[in-house]
Amino acid sequence: MQFPSPVSAQWLSEFINAKIEGNADAMATGINEIHRVQKGDIVFVDHPKYYDKCINSEATFIIINQSYKVPEGKTLLVCDEPFEAYQKITKHFRPFSPSMEMISTSASIHETAVIMPNVYIGNNVKIGEDAVIHPNVTIYDNVTIGKHVEIHSGTVIGGDAFYYNTKKNRDVWYKKMHTCGEVLIEDYVEIGANCTIDRGVSAVTKIGQGTKIDNLVQIGHDVIVGKNCLFASQVGIAGGCTIGDGVTMWGQVGISKTLNIGDNVMVMGKSGVATDLKAGNTYFGSPAIDFTAKRREYVMLKRLPEIWEAVRKIQSTDGGR
Repeated sequence: MQFPSPVSAQWLSEFINAKIEGNADAMATGINEIHRVQKGDIVFVDHPKYYDKCINSEATFIIINQSYKVPEGKTLLVCDEPFEAYQKITKHFRPFSPSMEMISTSASIHETAVIMPNVYIGNNVKIGEDAVIHPNVTIYDNVTIGKHVEIHSGTVIGGDAFYYNTKKNRDVWYKKMHTCGEVLIEDYVEIGANCTIDRGVSAVTKIGQGTKIDNLVQIGHDVIVGKNCLFASQVGIAGGCTIGDGVTMWGQVGISKTLNIGDNVMVMGKSGVATDLKAGNTYFGSPAIDFTAKRREYVMLKRLPEIWEAVRKIQSTDGGR
C-alpha cells in the first residue's frame, strides 16, 4: 500500500511509540508485507529468525522488537509489539469503511459496462468499458476491473487475505492482519462462477490480461498471475505466488504459498505443487515433478505385481537363496 504522501520517520516513531535507530531523516512512501516490499516501504518483524531477511530486504523502514545492526540508509523503529504497530499504521491509512449501498457512490463504472441485478460493488472500485458483471457477484473495496472483463455469478473479488500473525503465548494464537491491499483484473479476463480472489495483504493481487478462469477457483492474497493463463475448475493458489504468462493449470491443482511458476508451464490435474516450476515444462503428481518422469514412475508401479511374481518364481526355483 502506498501512502497519499511521504511520511517522516519522526511522525512514525511518535505514532507507534517507537525508538528510531539508523537514518532519522528518511521518508516512508508505503507499507508492505515482506514478499512484496519495495524501496521506501515499511515492513515489520518480530522473530529473530527473520531479522536479517527483513533488514536486508528492499524495505527502508523496519519495525522491530529489539535493537539490531542497522545497514546504511535503513531506519529501524524499535517497539515492544511490531505487529500491533504495523496494524495501527495500516488501519490509519486504509481504515475499514462500510458501504451500505449495493453500489458505492465512490465506485467508478464505465457507461458501457453491464451490471446485472444483485451485484454488490464496494468503495473505490473501478470497472472498465464493456465489462459484464453477472448477478450475485460481490466486489469488495479497492478493486480495479479492466475493459472487456466478464465475471460470472457468485464470484467474490477482493475478500480479506487469509493471513494471520501467530503467537502461542497469548489467548488468541492467530491474529488477523488488516487487509489493506487491492485487486487488479486486467483487460479481457474471464472469471467463472463461484470463484474467490483475495486482495493483497498490503500490495496487489493481479490477474493478467487475457487470462481465463473456470468455476470454483481460489486465488490467494498477493498472487500475481501473468497474461493469457488458463485455470480449470478447483485450482487453488496460495498467497504470494507469482505465476508467469501462458500458464495452464488443469482441475484440482494446488499451489503452495510464495512459489514462482515459470512462463508456459502446464500442470496436469490433481497435482500438488510444493516447489518452484521452471518455464516451458509440463508437471504432474503430488508433489509435482516432470510429467515424463512421473509417467515412467506410474508405468513401473503398474508392473510391480508382474515384477514381484517374476522375482518369486526365481526365488522358488533357486532354492530361496
